[in-house]
Amino acid sequence: MEASDYETDFYLWTQRQAVLLRQGEFNRMDLDLENIAEEIESMGRSQKNSLQNYLCNVLMHLLKWRYQPERRNTSWQLSIYNGRDPIERLCKNSPSLRTHLLTSIEEEYPRARRNAALETGLPLATLPIHCPFTVSQILDSDFWPD
Repeated sequence: MEASDYETDFYLWTQRQAVLLRQGEFNRMDLDLENIAEEIESMGRSQKNSLQNYLCNVLMHLLKWRYQPERRNTSWQLSIYNGRDPIERLCKNSPSLRTHLLTSIEEEYPRARRNAALETGLPLATLPIHCPFTVSQILDSDFWPD
């Protein structure tokens, strides 16, 4: 295998690396350990990024739900469900992601707050500076803030 396969044909590179790993060819020169390690780390980052994106969306819609009750609609409700469900799946498939939930909420809440203010037209100061929802509330499919 050419070392350039990683840059020139990623799919081919993945297939060749998988074959070598399955064959136990750990000392072969064409086993690209550095890029394999990079891709594994990237997959972990991708899962964490997905978790954070879903959290941001759920938080934004929970804020909209609480602070604009007159505009509540099925679309907001579906957005909340469509964020909660993948968060649960991600945490079920990768339980260690649960340890990142609180930190991720703290990191994503400012963005969710800003986005909720922009979408609702409410002044940013109307929305709490710190997340008013607990982790269990955010993930609870029966929780709807009043």
